[in-house]
Amino acid sequence: MKYRIYIDEVGNPDLDSSENPNHQFLSLTGVIIELEYAATVLHPQMEALKQCYFHAHPDEPVIFHRKEMINYKPPFEALSDDSVRATFDNDLLRLMKNWQYTVISVCLDKKKHKESYTVWRFEPYHYCLAVLLERFMFFLKRNDVCGDAMAESRGGKEDRRLKDSFERLWQNGTDYVAPEQFQACLTSRQLKVKTKANNIAGLQLCDLIAHSSRNEILREQGIPTARVLPFGEKVIKILQDKYDREEQRCFGKKFI
Repeated sequence: MKYRIYIDEVGNPDLDSSENPNHQFLSLTGVIIELEYAATVLHPQMEALKQCYFHAHPDEPVIFHRKEMINYKPPFEALSDDSVRATFDNDLLRLMKNWQYTVISVCLDKKKHKESYTVWRFEPYHYCLAVLLERFMFFLKRNDVCGDAMAESRGGKEDRRLKDSFERLWQNGTDYVAPEQFQACLTSRQLKVKTKANNIAGLQLCDLIAHSSRNEILREQGIPTARVLPFGEKVIKILQDKYDREEQRCFGKKFI
């Protein structure tokens, strides 16, 4: 079996923005899904939900995007109706609970690290990606499987930055993982990058949970966050059974 980790970021990756409390924290969340399961279960069930509530059509696919959904932006105007939104939320939460996937989230305090290191070895995104992929590799080794990685396109220079970070990890490894270990588990030296228009179910699922995962990690650290909406609290509860773990050890959350 082959697995893919779908990656989404929350926050600003620019180190200089760390002085702004609203941009102090950068998080990367990865959702690990077996590819056959993504094709035969996750994608069809997600599309059926879109068809039921938003009349999705293959020629004009509906793409789940958390920010647009909570603000009822087109094509999610139907969610402005309280009864429709309640029913939709219940259906989506049920699927999120039942779907088979594993979550790893890494959250970086950019301000703390900028103050701690006079010479910053890596840009924040690369540092978070290194920690995320280390844990993905441990997941693959523990389950004796292989995999690759995919992130949502940010366009032009941003995509190049993502791909370069991934390839540096493939070639050089990290302080804790030799490059040979990455190369033995990852089936490609290149990060796959896809746009929203590609309608990738794994990326959409990652987008739907990334903010909740980040908020939970910050709350565990005693760091004030914006009020978490009731839907977000329910997502946090679901995630407790989705984080990567082995027996009593949880590898799915890391604050750095």
